[in-house]
Amino acid sequence: MKSITQFNQEKDTESLISAFVKLIGLAGLSKKVNFRRHSLVSLLMVITWMIKARFARKSLNRCQRAKNFTAKTGRNVLNDGRINWQKLVCLAAVKLISVLKPVIDRRRRLALIVDDTLMARSCSKKTELLAKVYDHDKHEFLTGYRGLTVGWSDGNTFLPVNFALMSTKKKENMIGNQPVTTDQRSIAGRRRTQAQRPMNAVTVELLKQAVALGIPAEYVLFDSWFSSPKMFWQLKQLGLDSVGMLKHTKKVYYRYRGRLYDVKGLYERLAAAKMRRKADYIYSSVVEAAYQGHTFPIRLVYVTKRGSKGKYLVLATTQYKLHPQEIIQLYGRRWQIETYFKAAKQYLALNKSQIQSYDGQCGYIAVTTLTYALLAWQERQSIDDRTLGDLFYLMNEALPDLSFEEALVYLLTALKEVKAEISATVEQILDNFIKLLPVFMQKQLLRTA
Repeated sequence: MKSITQFNQEKDTESLISAFVKLIGLAGLSKKVNFRRHSLVSLLMVITWMIKARFARKSLNRCQRAKNFTAKTGRNVLNDGRINWQKLVCLAAVKLISVLKPVIDRRRRLALIVDDTLMARSCSKKTELLAKVYDHDKHEFLTGYRGLTVGWSDGNTFLPVNFALMSTKKKENMIGNQPVTTDQRSIAGRRRTQAQRPMNAVTVELLKQAVALGIPAEYVLFDSWFSSPKMFWQLKQLGLDSVGMLKHTKKVYYRYRGRLYDVKGLYERLAAAKMRRKADYIYSSVVEAAYQGHTFPIRLVYVTKRGSKGKYLVLATTQYKLHPQEIIQLYGRRWQIETYFKAAKQYLALNKSQIQSYDGQCGYIAVTTLTYALLAWQERQSIDDRTLGDLFYLMNEALPDLSFEEALVYLLTALKEVKAEISATVEQILDNFIKLLPVFMQKQLLRTA
């Protein structure tokens, strides 16, 4: 499957970034995403510089200065509320998927994957729309946002294709400043209003936008936080089949042979019928779900929960003709979005933004997703099995920090320039220090003196 022509590994990071932004047509996307700055600094130049900063593992203030603009200009672009960052990520993904399409097996089921992750901002107080959000791992409320993400997968490569930075509408949970605008005529206003709507409703909006812009997919994968008959029905209206995990709740019922059961009740019904358990799953049955008077069939698959004797998981899909083993295999692909969150946070500092404005944070996430897409593109081209982490450090080495010799030369040269103000004692210490250095360093210092 990794049959795309491989780039020369000796090319440096700058040339790879240039090839990537040219591949996705970043220069041509500026007007489509409403980049309207009247200057010689293009969106292509700014994003290229920011991606370089990610691989150098430096903030915008500390990374190598761009040739044609300052770090302040870069921050101003991030904070520009007119830019549609969501659309930029979608269009870049569409182009990248079209490049991968010739090497994707036609038998592969293309899927969109939905999940959210905690974006903690523990030291912030005045950041726009900052809220108390629940951490499902620590089981406590933390300060930050929920980063809602939609990704695309062909079973091999994962690409983030859309996102939303979710806050809250509850006044008691709002910590940061109120939104600077809610004008629905502007992109900035619509973005902020979206952040305070229910997450499931925003999920449908993101999926609808991705499909409308040309992201190819047949299925949507999600965990129990997004599963409901309403979600299944809404996605079916978009032409997408769903595969999700169901909660063990008594608030939702499904019709089986004329009677209503919750997932636990249906399990007991199937067990009482002495249905034979399969090797890969426990039970499977087609039931009817209902939403606002509409009924539609879904298939439930009961799977043994590993490491928990007597417990089980319940998978559901609107593509009820799929075999249970295919459903289990397809749902297993959902784990790719978890690896994306881990890699994006560990290597690309997804949750390390110090930007105060909401627009700037959305721009920061967009640059992060583009950087991850570059790594995923390179991983797909590799003939070996290098991980995203390997590729990140390989590209990081192509942008080395200032060497020790260069730093030492810079320091001593600066001291020489002000030697008139340095006491004789300090000058003598410097001379003694230089004599103790290796010969090649002394020669380097003499050449620059």
